[in-house]
Amino acid sequence: MIRLLSSSIALSLALCGTAAFSTPVEDMRARPPEQEVIYFVLPDRFENGDASNDKGDLKGDRLQTGFDPSDKAFYHGGDLKGLTQRLDYIQGLGATAIWVGPIFKNKPVQGPKGQESAGYHGYWITDFTQVDPHLGSNADFKAFVDAAHARGMKVYMDIIANHTADVIQYEEGTAEAYPYRSKADYPFSTKGTVDGPAINPGFAGDDDASPQNWAKLTNPTFAYTPVVPKGEEDVKVPAWLNDPIWYHNRGNTDWKGESAQYGDFVGLDDLATENPRVIEGMIAIYGDWIDKYGVDGFRIDTAKHVNPEFWRRFVPAMQARAQARGITNFHIFGEVADDDYDPALLASWTRHAGLPAVLDFAFMHAVIDAVSGKNGTQELAQLDDDDVLYPGGKKTALQLPTFLGNHDAGRVAMFIAKANPGIDAQELLARDELAHAMLLTLRGVPTIYSGDEQGFVGAGGDQLARQDMFPSKTAFYNAETLVGTTATMAQANFDGQHPLYKFIANLSAVRRDTPALTEGSTVLRATSETPGLFAVSRFDPDNGEEVVLAFNTSTKPVTSNVAVEAGSQSFSTLAGSDCPDMASAPGSIAITLPPLAFSVCEAQP
Repeated sequence: MIRLLSSSIALSLALCGTAAFSTPVEDMRARPPEQEVIYFVLPDRFENGDASNDKGDLKGDRLQTGFDPSDKAFYHGGDLKGLTQRLDYIQGLGATAIWVGPIFKNKPVQGPKGQESAGYHGYWITDFTQVDPHLGSNADFKAFVDAAHARGMKVYMDIIANHTADVIQYEEGTAEAYPYRSKADYPFSTKGTVDGPAINPGFAGDDDASPQNWAKLTNPTFAYTPVVPKGEEDVKVPAWLNDPIWYHNRGNTDWKGESAQYGDFVGLDDLATENPRVIEGMIAIYGDWIDKYGVDGFRIDTAKHVNPEFWRRFVPAMQARAQARGITNFHIFGEVADDDYDPALLASWTRHAGLPAVLDFAFMHAVIDAVSGKNGTQELAQLDDDDVLYPGGKKTALQLPTFLGNHDAGRVAMFIAKANPGIDAQELLARDELAHAMLLTLRGVPTIYSGDEQGFVGAGGDQLARQDMFPSKTAFYNAETLVGTTATMAQANFDGQHPLYKFIANLSAVRRDTPALTEGSTVLRATSETPGLFAVSRFDPDNGEEVVLAFNTSTKPVTSNVAVEAGSQSFSTLAGSDCPDMASAPGSIAITLPPLAFSVCEAQP
């Protein structure tokens, strides 16, 4: 069923009897998160709209400015003006929301001597109130948000509360050797080690978040002795962030157990988010961005490395600020990354931390395993059952941002290619398209990582997956063979005729106009232990009309009877391979799919 006028437009027409339409911003605000298609972009790697800010108003060589477009670890010159100039391209892809990598002012360069890299990615914040000069200005950010909103497109900010840039050093050890010191060995109640003299009498520990308890921490000592280097005493903004008392100072995390919450991320200063002063400070910082710019949501970096109690305070505060600004569908989703890709872990953070949604790493893993031919489709089939783990069950799962790869893990084409050594270009494109077909039709909020629509592959995660969309000067990137094109990264890659761009744009339009694909419930119809058929039905939430999704993950044709509702008698093809015109019998249709193909079949009323 094709979605007709929005309710706000229909109401205006009914009241006025004329073509009185609501504004793009009003329509945008009315959309719930599950109706979006998100486009994720790192501004430094997207488009250079103003070469005058490439060095961030800094002078000197790359270790002072952070700018070196020939090195994948440094700033390349992309900025907010460039992003604004390319809104036509993003909207043409079918994206309705833009998740922008962190735009806050970063420490330009950090890292051990000889291993330095730059804060081009945005996750090493020194000033939480200003746009990084490499990316432009606060005025440039406002212009970007306003331009997106004028098109009816939402803007999601990438935020960090877990840590700041690496400024604090320690008297003991070296930057390369700060092993984590636990609360058991170095408690708050004694100075130094567990057998040291008693300090902070009456402090009940960091599980008591009351201001009265934290006021008793009058003589703080830490597992390591914090030292702020000369010249960096006032580098952080707001000013309270410069005092080491607001940090854990326990050394580097080993990513396990207690240290995952209390340890520094390879030196990044880990905030004591149990402290009520830190909680209120972060609420003030990010609430101000909502108040001033009217952004539409937050993606929360490293969410699972912050204590859950923090989020139970922070999230309602942000929702209240958004509501006061007239943003009724403010979308908050956290990063809960884990090597096991466990839906139970993801769901647990929506329960005990109160995160409204999380990035669906389990979906990414299940789709990649299926479309790469590594496994059958049972992991995909299990996702629907696991959705009951979320508060609100399957309805909540509709708002989970789903994705195929990202700037940390790597790109979907890379995963497919690594699982299929020697794969030819045609098969790689077919598997890539099949993955995007799943992304854009199965439950969740599809999230496209910029460059995937231009066939970017990469060789791994992190810096290996952060290629430039504008002409690159990085030899490592320019040597890459792209999917679906003979283009290279030495030229701009904003091709509206690229087969993946057109494929995603077409399916985005189908998704937008088919309520079953945005808000519909899911019923499993077919799965396989080896590569083969995966099929589900999704249902229009208003009229119950059925849409059958069928995917062939094998390199051989497949023909199979698929169960449908008895009332679904005739079908039309919305996308992919041709669907049968009629049911074979009440409750069954015969699906035939070529290798690595799919069909989207809509039952007719």
